[in-house]
Amino acid sequence: MIQGFPFLSFLTFLPLLGVALILALTQRGDAAQARQARWIAFGTSLLTFVCSLALLKFYDPAVPGFQLIEKFQWIPSLNVSYHKGIDGISIWFVLLSGLLSTIAILSGFAVKEKARGLMIALLVLETIMIGMFTALDFFLFYVFFEGVLIPMFLVIGIWGGENRVYAATKFFLFTLLGSVLMLVGIFAMVLHTGTSDMTVLIGTKFPHDMGLWLWLVFFASFAVKTPMWPLHTWLPHAHVEAPTAGSVLLAGVLLKMGGYGFIRVSLQMLPDASAFFAPMMIVLSLIAIVYASLVALAQRDMKKLVAYSSVAHMGFVTLGIFSGRVEGIEGAMMIMLSHGLVAAALFLCVGVLYERVHTREISAYGGVAVRLPAFASYALVFTLASLGLPGTSGFVGEFMSMSGAWQYNKIVAAFAVLGIVLGAAYMLWLYRRVFLGALEKDDIKSLKRLSLREYAMLTPLLVLVIWMGMHPASFRDLFAPEVTRIVAAIGPVMGGGAP
Repeated sequence: MIQGFPFLSFLTFLPLLGVALILALTQRGDAAQARQARWIAFGTSLLTFVCSLALLKFYDPAVPGFQLIEKFQWIPSLNVSYHKGIDGISIWFVLLSGLLSTIAILSGFAVKEKARGLMIALLVLETIMIGMFTALDFFLFYVFFEGVLIPMFLVIGIWGGENRVYAATKFFLFTLLGSVLMLVGIFAMVLHTGTSDMTVLIGTKFPHDMGLWLWLVFFASFAVKTPMWPLHTWLPHAHVEAPTAGSVLLAGVLLKMGGYGFIRVSLQMLPDASAFFAPMMIVLSLIAIVYASLVALAQRDMKKLVAYSSVAHMGFVTLGIFSGRVEGIEGAMMIMLSHGLVAAALFLCVGVLYERVHTREISAYGGVAVRLPAFASYALVFTLASLGLPGTSGFVGEFMSMSGAWQYNKIVAAFAVLGIVLGAAYMLWLYRRVFLGALEKDDIKSLKRLSLREYAMLTPLLVLVIWMGMHPASFRDLFAPEVTRIVAAIGPVMGGGAP
């Protein structure tokens, strides 16, 4: 708490104030209610993000471990507590959730049908995301981890494209199956230790055989969320059918839940099993990097291409995490933060074009830079960041992740380089086909200039992408002590040694 004030709970549930205000709207006329709902949602989410910036002041990176602790009994008979806190790893995901929720709501202003419902779903989703990253009780963690299914299912299934029901159902079934298996693992841990306190479980030594099957049930959940090959097939469908706001949060935050889970649970609670399965994870990561990059090269839909690029980037995340080295885990953190910004920006760019031309087919475009040079400049920076150009956010994370992979095994690092080359190929191919060339198509000739709202969505992401690339230490300094502490604890098991 901050001088007795439960600040993390305040941040978690503040978006629900916006939900209550939207539900209380009584003004006649659907258009008026929709307009009010949009601005209430935007104002509430922006307030949440601004308040979350206070975490940077209150969190002390010189003292690794959980801070701003809130804890009281929730279900005494099961020894389950309402337990919240943050460390150098989770703090950035809380800030990312607040920022991208605000931008997603702003992008949702373009949705005309059932706008009130969309704003409510996005605010509820923001509460659940912040709640998950601050939960320190396993049952509370599970409630939030599983809870994201409901609002995202509705966002895709109600406001999505033509095949939205199929995409929403596939997303729901894939993630639900993994989460149910995780619940089995949580119950087993609680029965074995007598507590669901994650801070206690981190220091608990589980029997070898038990640790192995526990690791596998958690893997099923985190691998789907990440998403890892071959459990990634739900992602392209979900992204293609989701509205822009849904894609922003899905790529920007929800995919990071898997990587966060691997660090928080797999590495910290089950280090022996993580060391045992590390070779398997490295192989799956390499397959994801190369396979997804090759599939991206064959795409003709902009959203599908960006979706497969997400699978490849998250492959670098798991590669860095299970290298067990400081550089690898720090690189995974930087990639997750960078990808959250860049992927969200790329989906926003696709949304800007789709709202004007009403197609995502790459062949329908060409010469956009001639008509919209400022927009093309924004898109170029995000494209270069996605392929990891030095000076952008994408470079730092990939370099550090590759450094961890090199320390783990030089052959592994050599294979991962292929993914970087392929990533440059499909991203530059996409940019050339959409933005460069002659201005010949009538739809492109008549493109409307970007609105103030669209500049407001893209500019913060542009600034952060460049800032992270030029000053990575301003991000790394918060989580580096925590990563060092984690590797010091798991190093003898994972082979990383003392940092």
